Amino acid sequence: MRRFSWICGPLAGAVLFMTAFAATVVSAPDNAAAATTSSPAFQRWVKQFRKRARRAGVSYKTFDRAFRGVKPNPDVIKAANNQPEFARPVWKYLETAVSDVRVEKGQVQFAEWKKTLARLQKRYGVDKYIILSIWGMESSFGSYKGTHNVIEALATLAYRGRRKRFGRTQLLAALKILQRGDIPASQMMGSWAGAMGHTQFIPTTYNGYAVDYNGDGRRDIWNTVSDALASTGNYLRRSGWRRGEPWGHEVLLPKGFKYSLASKSHRKPLAEWVALGVKRADGKKFDSWSRSSSIILPAGAKGPAFIIFKNFRTILRYNNSIAYALAVSKLADRLRGRKGVIGTWPQNDRPLTKVQKKELQKLLVRRGYYRGRIDGRIGNGTAAAIRKYQRRIGVVADGYPGAQLLGRLRRGS
Repeated sequence: MRRFSWICGPLAGAVLFMTAFAATVVSAPDNAAAATTSSPAFQRWVKQFRKRARRAGVSYKTFDRAFRGVKPNPDVIKAANNQPEFARPVWKYLETAVSDVRVEKGQVQFAEWKKTLARLQKRYGVDKYIILSIWGMESSFGSYKGTHNVIEALATLAYRGRRKRFGRTQLLAALKILQRGDIPASQMMGSWAGAMGHTQFIPTTYNGYAVDYNGDGRRDIWNTVSDALASTGNYLRRSGWRRGEPWGHEVLLPKGFKYSLASKSHRKPLAEWVALGVKRADGKKFDSWSRSSSIILPAGAKGPAFIIFKNFRTILRYNNSIAYALAVSKLADRLRGRKGVIGTWPQNDRPLTKVQKKELQKLLVRRGYYRGRIDGRIGNGTAAAIRKYQRRIGVVADGYPGAQLLGRLRRGS
């Protein structure tokens, strides 16, 4: 789904239609009425948002049906405000995302949807295994599509908490979906953040890219697999997918490689990387020399290296996470019968939590290597500071913020 990086867990929101609308709405059940009288502030907010939705083209009838029985859901706010603080290593993430069980399940689904996937690949130019892989990543091939009422979840986000702007934008988009009649409000289920269906589109992405593949007049990503897969193919195509090109490859870097070149933002023609001595880890030759590409090191110089092309960046449009895009890519590789990750992960050098990243930045400031913000984000400035410190202490200057580096800084080495 097209979404922000913070969207990654259960979240549900809620809204309740109030007695002020009794003349225009079908009567709500008793428990909804009780919730209404207990939340006058929420009633006022719903009344205001009702007018906003009407101005945006949503009828009062659609709005009132959607909000019947809806109330603020504290579990949604809890999920939005309490994302896991621990840092999950990329290798642990891939271990689950590209497990043998998921690969086997994907192969079963491929056999069932083989013809449809082939047609989608022809129509949109997107690799059928990538489409299948995203389905596997987003809902485990439809096994878990979310259990929250999307209107309630988004209304909760729109009403309170730190995600009001996101919640209001997505809530309006969700109401427009109901206005068109693609899905009844009672069946519009998804995650706490409003991600919906087999491939977890948020409402704005749905409105922009969902398609009615089976021609029944509805874009049903909740119950119609072909609609969901086609919508994903359409989204990737319109996000810049290049027909016939790979996502990238795992690579081996030459001795003496300049690790400051390893960055998603540093691009070179593939021929230049090959001239520096970069080779495919599987021993095969590259199939193009002019393709723009970057080298990434998800776990620093001690872990596997990957060369990524335009299509990897397109997957990042779906979910802006290197670990996610790598998982989609490697799951697709395994589904087509190729190897998983060949290199060895540095399991003794765990990634840092956000709190630990802030500590690392503070220590780099204290030692004169860094002058940027203390925000727990490892951008180009922090990475450059890390490389300066690494060169100072005589280790490989890869800019990786691991636990071992933080330990050295704490000891004052």
